[in-house]
Amino acid sequence: MSSGTLVVEAGERSGALITAAFATDQGRDVLAVPGSIFSPASRGTNNLIRDGATPVTSAEDVLAELAPSRVTRQLTVEDILPLDDTERSLLNVLTAEPLHIDEIARAASLPMSIVSATLAMMELKGVARQTGGMNYIRSVS
Repeated sequence: MSSGTLVVEAGERSGALITAAFATDQGRDVLAVPGSIFSPASRGTNNLIRDGATPVTSAEDVLAELAPSRVTRQLTVEDILPLDDTERSLLNVLTAEPLHIDEIARAASLPMSIVSATLAMMELKGVARQTGGMNYIRSVS
């Protein structure tokens, strides 16, 4: 009924480990979420990983292991709408520290109307973010 078994948390002696053993006996994949080495509730999952279970830390890991053909690459906005020359120019000016739109326009040597419109498009694309008071930063990607 399943391709595999995912154990999220298990103590050293738990029903989840019995289920994992049954899955192994039936030739199913066993996946486990690693936990703190100090947590008694993680000893079972950590032991499963030590004994050969596949460690997973995200839903993407589970899909990649159990259904690799179903994992699709997520397109970014830049894949669909690449940055133009003006956007790249402004992106080179922006940093993690907020800059006022006037400073951005001066640093890029561009008219305010172009900078304003371009920053709005860059926000839509997710590459720039307004932090308030007409200050902008480069978005973390």
